[in-house]
This record gives sequence, C-alpha cells and structure tokens, in this order.
Amino acid sequence: MSIAALYDIHGNLPALEAVLEDVRAAKVDQIVIGGDVLPGPMPCAALALLLDLDIPVRFIHGNGELAVLAQIGVDSPTAVKYWGTTSGEPLPESLQAVLRWTAEEIHPEYDQVLRSWPKTLRLEIGGLGHVLFCHGTPRSEVECFTRLTPEHRLGSVFEGVGASVVVCGHTHMQFDRLIVDTRVVNAGSVGMPFGRTGADWLLLGPDVQLRHTSYALENGAERIRKTRYPQAVEFAEQYVLHSPSEEVMLAAFTDASF
Repeated sequence: MSIAALYDIHGNLPALEAVLEDVRAAKVDQIVIGGDVLPGPMPCAALALLLDLDIPVRFIHGNGELAVLAQIGVDSPTAVKYWGTTSGEPLPESLQAVLRWTAEEIHPEYDQVLRSWPKTLRLEIGGLGHVLFCHGTPRSEVECFTRLTPEHRLGSVFEGVGASVVVCGHTHMQFDRLIVDTRVVNAGSVGMPFGRTGADWLLLGPDVQLRHTSYALENGAERIRKTRYPQAVEFAEQYVLHSPSEEVMLAAFTDASF
C-alpha cells in the first residue's frame, strides 16, 4: 500500500490542486491529510476538493482546525491555547481576524466535519510497518520541533509510541530523522512551505520519499489575491511568491521547542 501524506495546506487551493496531480500520477492507494487544511485563503474550496476525491482519504486535525472551531459562536478570541500560546496573552488582532473570517466561511457547512477528525491515525504500511500520523507530536498539536532539536529533548515524547515511523507536520519544513528508536518524518507544508516556494508532501511505501511539487506561482498568487481573505495580499506575497527563510524559521522553532 502506498500513501500520500499532505499536511498544512492552509487553504492554498492552487498548491493543493498541483499536489493532487502529482499524487494521482503516483497512483497512491490512500491519502492522509495531516491537519491544518485551514485557516487560509480558500478554506471551503480546499475542503470540498478533498472531501470529493475519488481516492480514499483519511483526516486528522491540526491546531488550525481547533483554533478555527473555537471561534464559532463566540465573540472573544478563545483560540489562544490552540495556537501554542502559553502566556495567556490574546492572539494578535491580525490572526484573530483570520480565525474569525475562516470560522464564518466554514460554518455551518463544514464545522461538524472538522469536529469528527481524530487527533492521530495509525496505519500499517508495507515496507515501513506501523505508522503513526500526528500533527505536531503524538501528544500535542502545538508542540514544535525541527531537524535541529536535540534528541535528548525529544526522547520522552516518542518513547512508547508503538510505531516504527511517526509522520508529523506543523513546522512546515521537511526532515527525516531518528529519535530514540523511532523514525520521525516531517511532511512539510503544501500551502506554506518554509525555505522554498512550491509545495511539499510525502510518499510513503515501501519507503519514505520527501516530495516537492512546483506550480504556477504567479497564477496561484493572483487567485489568492482575489479572495476575501483578510490577509490575501500578504499570503500571496509571503507564502506563494516567496517563502520564509529556512534558517530564520529553524531558529524560531528550535528556540520555541521543548
């Protein structure tokens, strides 16, 4: 069995469409969506596309889904804990606006769908054995670690997970490393990759392939600018036409981890 793992789409429909073309070409048996389909500029269109695929699809939730769901039916920013904020301070207004807008877009059609997604998923994959899919870590949607995070900080997180391979995302940068006795692979991000433009994903079985898909960036950026997303112009510029530096993001996430 071969599986495509798609993480951190963040409503970037042009990137998702391009990745799905490559997924179809790979003739996978199943797709796993690893959380954070949203927030982002085209959340409903991205959800509709994934839910209507003729390839079997399994979903887990990420902190993005939890943060958006927390905004439905409330007036105050209740999503702090789902965004990894431990200080208790309110989220920046720009992020609050994105979460409110996304919640309004997906309600009432999709919120119950999102609420049905589990935190983790376990599958048996030929050549890899027992594989655990999670968003951040097996115990948390918001915990951050990278290829540079020292192993001694991570041992307690991955001990006893009961899987030969753990697939994660959340930090938007691919890696493939060994932690204790567990192979841990980050799928990267379809919609907001750090370090290079395009879209990142995984092909699993019989081994692990870190895959990258290029797409028409100018066209994708223009489609995003035409949405009503509160940060459409910024998203198109910062995450489609350009990507944050991997060096900068590695430092930021490594400093914030464990």
